[in-house]
Amino acid sequence: MTSSGHIPSSTLLYCPQTLFCIRSTLYLWLWIAGQVGQVSSSHQHFHPHSIKIPGDITLGGLFPVHSRGPHGLPCGELKKEKGIHRMEAMLYALDQINSDPELLPNITLGARILDTCSRDTYALEQSLTFVQALIQKDTSDIRCSNGEPPLIRRPERVVGVIGASASSVSIMVANILRLFEIPQVSYASTAPELSDNNRYDFFSRVVPPDSYQAQAMLDIVRALGWNYVSTLASEGNYGESGVEAFMQISREAGGICIAQSVKIPREPTAVEFDKIIKRLMETSNARGVIIFANEDDIKRVLEAAKRANLTGHFLFVGSDSWGAKSSPITELEDVAEGAVTILPKRASIDGFDQYFVSRSLENNRRNIWFNEFWEDDFRCKLTRPGIKVDPEKKKCTGEERIGQDSAYEQEGKVQFVIDAVYTVAYALHSMHLDLCPSSAGVCSDMDPVEGRLLLDYIRAVNFNGSAGTSVLFNENGDAPGRYDIFQFQMTNHSHPGYHVIGQWTNNLKLNLDEMQWSGGDKSVPDSICSFPCNPGERKKMVKGVPCCWHCELCDGYQYQLDESTCETCPSNMRPAPNRTTCCQTPIIKLEWNSPWALVPASLALLGIVATSAVVITFIRFNDTPIVRASGRELSYVLLTGIFLIYLITFLMIAEPGAVACAFRRLLLGLGMAITYSAMLTKTNRIYRIFEQGKRSVTPPKFISPTSQLIITFFLISVQVLGVFVWFGVVPPHTIIDYEELRPPNPDLARGILKCDMSDLSIICCLSYSIVLMVTCTVYAVKSRGVPETFNEAKPIGFTMYTTCIIWLAFVPIFFGTAKSTEKMFIQTATLTISMSLSAFVSLGMLYMPKVYVIICHPEQNVQKRKRSFKAVVQASRVPQRSLNEKQNGETKIEPNRLQ
Repeated sequence: MTSSGHIPSSTLLYCPQTLFCIRSTLYLWLWIAGQVGQVSSSHQHFHPHSIKIPGDITLGGLFPVHSRGPHGLPCGELKKEKGIHRMEAMLYALDQINSDPELLPNITLGARILDTCSRDTYALEQSLTFVQALIQKDTSDIRCSNGEPPLIRRPERVVGVIGASASSVSIMVANILRLFEIPQVSYASTAPELSDNNRYDFFSRVVPPDSYQAQAMLDIVRALGWNYVSTLASEGNYGESGVEAFMQISREAGGICIAQSVKIPREPTAVEFDKIIKRLMETSNARGVIIFANEDDIKRVLEAAKRANLTGHFLFVGSDSWGAKSSPITELEDVAEGAVTILPKRASIDGFDQYFVSRSLENNRRNIWFNEFWEDDFRCKLTRPGIKVDPEKKKCTGEERIGQDSAYEQEGKVQFVIDAVYTVAYALHSMHLDLCPSSAGVCSDMDPVEGRLLLDYIRAVNFNGSAGTSVLFNENGDAPGRYDIFQFQMTNHSHPGYHVIGQWTNNLKLNLDEMQWSGGDKSVPDSICSFPCNPGERKKMVKGVPCCWHCELCDGYQYQLDESTCETCPSNMRPAPNRTTCCQTPIIKLEWNSPWALVPASLALLGIVATSAVVITFIRFNDTPIVRASGRELSYVLLTGIFLIYLITFLMIAEPGAVACAFRRLLLGLGMAITYSAMLTKTNRIYRIFEQGKRSVTPPKFISPTSQLIITFFLISVQVLGVFVWFGVVPPHTIIDYEELRPPNPDLARGILKCDMSDLSIICCLSYSIVLMVTCTVYAVKSRGVPETFNEAKPIGFTMYTTCIIWLAFVPIFFGTAKSTEKMFIQTATLTISMSLSAFVSLGMLYMPKVYVIICHPEQNVQKRKRSFKAVVQASRVPQRSLNEKQNGETKIEPNRLQ
């Protein structure tokens, strides 16, 4: 529709509220006002223009009596509930106020009620009627035919406007009314935008804004445990601002993510609704859908979901435009099952029901649209002069009765219409008491009523409304938020329908036990992006979507510090089985029943028995030639060293402690130092004797038993001194090594109780003995040419060769197991077995033959003739040929031992 009276909304919306601005637009309004009559009359043949109720003070009314017209027409079909019910509620409220002797006594309220036809531009044109009385027209150039100035009837002055219904209409109208300082009280407009007191300072409403509704819906989503939802809005101020309010509040509150935000175009096709459903399914985990849409769009969304075979998938949370209405879900109950809807807290007004069902064609002639309502409600046709009635349609008799011959249910906003009218009435009453205390009617101070002053009185009202709840406003003109929470259920009761499951008054009270979902399921369905991670798993957030994450196991030695962080356990701890905390790593030590202990201990025990047997034999036959020829003093020292070598095995296996660790340090190298010091002294003595014999007949020095013992103990003292220096620098103590046995699998991690002896310290402790061993081997090699009839050079040589082979094998085994999970056990077993084998070699090669002769062939254990050092010298000078012959078995020399 085009009209010369249309004002661009931008002109109205952004014009500053200043006196200059108002004055500068007055001329524009003069021209507009002249066009209003033409515009209105152009539509008169479609629908009557307005309802006029005379009174001392006139209120304006804006109601969507008709729907938006098709194909460019301004108005369409009659809206019985939203239009006629609400408009009749204003008439009913005026009747109640005018009949109340306590409220505005001697003052009658009148009304000018207009039809907005559910279109903001048309409502703007209609609302110009309210400001005509405020426009000063210049009539100085106008004269009647007799030359007299014309008598122009001044239109009634509207002091306040009740309405409008749709937020888009209220926004458009509010821009005009604020310029002329006419207060406006809406009964249904809930857009958050209207809470802007700077732009809509003359606007108030008895319904809570969508920001409260959005908060209530957010609280519902939280109470249901959802954190991932989509939004769906009808294009237009109501839908878009409602969704924007929900999204803004959810962003500020946190914890809720918007998967999809879809807008329904103004005139959508069925294909577009199918696309909307397909888009919502792109994030199928977001089953919850927050919907701010009109009734028709809601119905078509449900139809599209049904066509896509998604019945029961979407979980709708509907705004007050859905409320408890049956029209959006008719024949779609299975799709809508479980839908949670919200509606401003309301009550059915019994007085209005009695009033409305008593309306008839005879007693309601003031409602110029009532005839049209009558025909639509009773599906009949009234006869009019000059108009033929379609014979196929039933003729109205006028005797029909509302609620008897037609269905009737009070429209949900009736209560708020009545409260809006009473709000202005109470404000006028308070103003009259203050400005006209002694006047029975309207005094000069209220003629005309000053709009800004009336606004102050409106904002100050506080009374019990038609439903018994208090009516009051905040500084932005908003009513407090009070909502009933409904759920559409099909199986909870004997018949499907909406059932109250909670309420919201600044905080939510929701009865989850009363809720039922698709198929009668009592458990709340999920609408979350990602399911909670299992214990021991951290959240790896999806960038940009704080409600979506991937679960990652805290691996290795990590535990779950919080929901998004894995932390490594301290070195002495390992993660618990569920990885939510750390627990103490079990502490182990080498146990006696372990194979790693049994084998070395058995060998050591056998060696101790064998060594003891040799010692006992030597003591028993101490004065026999074989014992004396073997060098009794050094033999006992050497056997003591062998015994200590076997003994160290038990100290290495024993539970670590300060005393045990001290003896480990002392005896680990001492036994070998004693053994190889004695061997070195023997081989050195033999080597020196025969080397001296090659040059002179004079015997070398320090070959006596006493000298040999002094040399031996001197060599041993070096080891003892080193150990005691070690004691002074680092006192012996135990440690728990958590790093040695810390494999990739933390369940196998163990702390090892052991002495403070590292691999390096063990090698250092044995290094002196190894030096003695190598030196002894060198002398054994040098003495390899000594005839076997002289002392023990050859057996000592074979002993040292074998010992070197054992220790050469020991080194790679010991260090090659450094990274093994059983490092300590292997190294301890390797070390003790190597030492025991060395002792066995020494014991077996040096003493077992002697014991065998002593025990089994005592006839050989007899004194032979003595040889002097001169004989030894002669033996040392035997030609190499003779020695070679001896080695080939051609020559045999009588055995003779040196003392």
